[in-house]
Amino acid sequence: MWFRSLTCVGLMALGIAAAGPAAAQEPDRIFDKSTVWRPLTPNDKLVVYGIDDPAVSGVACWYTQPEKGGIKGTLGLAEDVSDISLACRQTGPVAFKGKLSQGEVVFSERRSLIFKSMQIVRGCDAQRNTLIYMVYSDRVIQGSPKNSTSAVPIAPWGAQPAPRCADAMK
Repeated sequence: MWFRSLTCVGLMALGIAAAGPAAAQEPDRIFDKSTVWRPLTPNDKLVVYGIDDPAVSGVACWYTQPEKGGIKGTLGLAEDVSDISLACRQTGPVAFKGKLSQGEVVFSERRSLIFKSMQIVRGCDAQRNTLIYMVYSDRVIQGSPKNSTSAVPIAPWGAQPAPRCADAMK
């Protein structure tokens, strides 16, 4: 979507790239599947993206979101709905790159021209040594209750013991 590119370019141009790790990462587009056929314009589709947690090496997340086609979607005027699914997994040895905060933003992108954004946030369930990821959308005036949650139990990797997420919390 052009919002993602415009947002990243705008942030860098304004020198606000220090907004955090969520602003610096572009997701990898894995694949898409058409859901509504449109004869002369792009189809509506479900698109799967992948991201690595910028503060926790060895953890990746994949999310699926709908993208509007048609004339409004082509021009970037369609507001994407809040139906986003999320799955996160341990992909290697887990290492924390710094101190973490509960509810810290891992990734964020705009979902409409002005008012709506999608957020992936992370927390630590210290009792179960599990990282919890949640995706949701918000608006300036009213957010959406639609969300998805994924849990990543931190496990040993090879001969390396599993670190404790509680030790990485601020």
